[in-house]
Amino acid sequence: MSNQYDEQREQLELQAEQRRLQLEEQRIANAQWNASLSRVVAAIYSLVGALEILLAFRFGLRLFGANTENQFARFINTLSEPFVAPFSTLFISPTSADATNIFDVNLLVAMIAYGVVGLIVCSLIWRIWSR
Repeated sequence: MSNQYDEQREQLELQAEQRRLQLEEQRIANAQWNASLSRVVAAIYSLVGALEILLAFRFGLRLFGANTENQFARFINTLSEPFVAPFSTLFISPTSADATNIFDVNLLVAMIAYGVVGLIVCSLIWRIWSR
């Protein structure tokens, strides 16, 4: 009789251990998935951050009246043009008397819009795919 109880107890302990092992394996799989997702979100934040820096350079160059024929200024303007184009005619930007210094409101709107879109995309990624 005692032998039968011992066998049943061993069976139950074995089943409990298997369940704990299964739960731990699932926890590890979820942690690995979330770590991968975290890398994707970090990459998106990095890209949005790089875009924000590029647009900030363009804003500064326009604000301080940089020579548009300068290689660096031309490079920044050419690189950022596709990102600024959707916002380019949104507002009329105030300029200085000689029209060399431009406070480009459209660039500020673009920077805010891209920042908000980046945050929304990363938020959605976490909400939809995180475990």
